[in-house]
Amino acid sequence: MVSSSRILIRLLVLFGAVMLASAASAQDRRQNAPGDFDFYVLSLSWSPSYCEAARERGNTSRSTQIQCGGRPYSFVVHGLWPQYERGFPDYCEQPAPRLGRNIMTSMLDIMPAPGLIYSEWDKHGTCSGLGARGYFEAIRKARSAVKIPQDFIELSDPKTVAPGEVEDAFVKANPGLSTSAIAVTCEGKRLSEVRICMSKDLQFRACEEIDRRACRRDHIVMPPLRGG
Repeated sequence: MVSSSRILIRLLVLFGAVMLASAASAQDRRQNAPGDFDFYVLSLSWSPSYCEAARERGNTSRSTQIQCGGRPYSFVVHGLWPQYERGFPDYCEQPAPRLGRNIMTSMLDIMPAPGLIYSEWDKHGTCSGLGARGYFEAIRKARSAVKIPQDFIELSDPKTVAPGEVEDAFVKANPGLSTSAIAVTCEGKRLSEVRICMSKDLQFRACEEIDRRACRRDHIVMPPLRGG
């Protein structure tokens, strides 16, 4: 005979599974509604860190060669990501509408990796509620709203910084930006990205969850630009 306590445990497990399925279903319904999100994250990648990591991994893809083999890029756009207050949507249309090559090539000055541009459209752009041209116009507008601190534009030597120093430099260079609207991420000992939260109309805004995922190291390294 099965004891009453074991029956209770099985019922609780079953109830938990039903609740998780219900929550997942609700999340899926929201993810399947392009344009139904709360704010954006503009992610700016420190290109020299990406290129050093790619070299260490032996990554020789065409996108990597374009970003790491020519012009000495500093901060480049990783993406503009629709977000919920908690969590985020992705791949809101499957298959994604085809991205025209002319749109891709028009973005290479600030997103110097063709594969990245295509994947950002599939994963994040389809959740924006905008067509492809409108989404990439929004990326360009968001990027133009952010001024890169002068110290990071032509970095010729490795620089060791605290994540808070990077945040403070961006806040100082961008009126209206606060430390509650920006997060610095790291990969290993290197600075990886600066993530800036923006409203749907591309104004700076606070974002507690993004800030909680920031780098917790005391200091990180910014490799210099190629040729530095």
